[in-house]
Amino acid sequence: MTPESPETEQNPTTPKTKVGRVFYGWWVAFAGALNMIVSSGPTFQAASTLFRAIEDEFGWSRAIVTGVASFGRFGGALLGPLEGWLTDKFGTGRMVLIGFAIGGLGMIFYSRLQGPVQYYIAYFIISLGFSMGGFVPSMAAVNAWMPHRRATAMAIVIGGSSLGGVFVPAIVWGINTYGWRETTFVMGLITLAAGPPIAYVSGKRAPAYENLPVPRSKKSESEAPPVAQHDFTVKQALHTRAFWSISLSHTLTNLSVGAISAHIFFQLTDNGGVNLSDASAATIIPIMALTSFSFQMLGGLIGDRISKRAVLPILMLVQAVALITIAQATSYWGALLFALLWGLGFGGRTPMLHALRGEFFGRKHFGVILGMSAFPMALGMMVTPVVVGRVFDTTGTYQTTFYVLAAACLGAALTITLATKPPVPGRSGQPVH
Repeated sequence: MTPESPETEQNPTTPKTKVGRVFYGWWVAFAGALNMIVSSGPTFQAASTLFRAIEDEFGWSRAIVTGVASFGRFGGALLGPLEGWLTDKFGTGRMVLIGFAIGGLGMIFYSRLQGPVQYYIAYFIISLGFSMGGFVPSMAAVNAWMPHRRATAMAIVIGGSSLGGVFVPAIVWGINTYGWRETTFVMGLITLAAGPPIAYVSGKRAPAYENLPVPRSKKSESEAPPVAQHDFTVKQALHTRAFWSISLSHTLTNLSVGAISAHIFFQLTDNGGVNLSDASAATIIPIMALTSFSFQMLGGLIGDRISKRAVLPILMLVQAVALITIAQATSYWGALLFALLWGLGFGGRTPMLHALRGEFFGRKHFGVILGMSAFPMALGMMVTPVVVGRVFDTTGTYQTTFYVLAAACLGAALTITLATKPPVPGRSGQPVH
């Protein structure tokens, strides 16, 4: 059975809204979390450990080894808006099936590479597949199913990416015991096997707004959280200050995410960095993952109850402090403090930023709006790893670049305050574009 489109303009009685006593939207969120565990592992959580293995075998420069992350993200940046449109048009299920097939085959090809050209092509294929079938389709599905608990459901999906870090020690063990080729080959097989069941669960079409259950509350029904009834078109969203404020803020904070995913294992193990052993460094990444996951869940719960704009600047400042901490860390305890602060800042703010988009712009065109908004963010994450690697090759340290990335987070704490809820086009003098 082919998973159906998540669009809402269909017969609302078609999809089942419950499995047992559990509202089906929660199963969509859990499927999205599993999606992120699989799809974000090779290109995000485990990226720096794979880069270390490549550097050890081939002896390439740090800029070449980590620059592949920039090249890989080029596909996501270039095709992000198209991926969003395809998700809105054909549905989450089909996108997951296609994306995981491409990503899994890319991992198998990666396990057989022999030179830098193959290295870059393989990573591009992996990134393209996981971009097509990973984040955007999963977020579009939960945005359609969970307008009353949008931040919490999105936090569950995003939390899957953090939980992927828990498996980093197993990946390091596999690399050290069997080799990186065998380990990435197995990861490719896991990806191919995971695609169909994830696609089946997350691809179910969401019912119309009026057929979604209103969550019970101790307050009166009149005080229940409102559901956005207007779905902005892409053109309408692009004409709002909120769209650009969220996009710029997300871009500034995610510059450091790209750098950390590509370089953190190097910073933890380099003689000029924290200078930990591989085994000790491998324990820091799961701590980052678990802390991020915990605060992503907490951020989702808080984001559904209080003003996201009031909390986001604080969390962005915490992310800046985390970057300063890792720049100065010289011991395991300094690295541990970084992991905790990073989890709080990065973890807490991520679901809130994405939930703002759904809250402001609705769900019918959410996929392409997210893709458009993520375009500058992906470009930033594409450039950062290679720039940071190049600076390291020149100076022998990450310290200066981490300070610059911390300053970018400070800038985001200011720009996010401009993200006010846009009026519905055609009302309150707002033009219809």
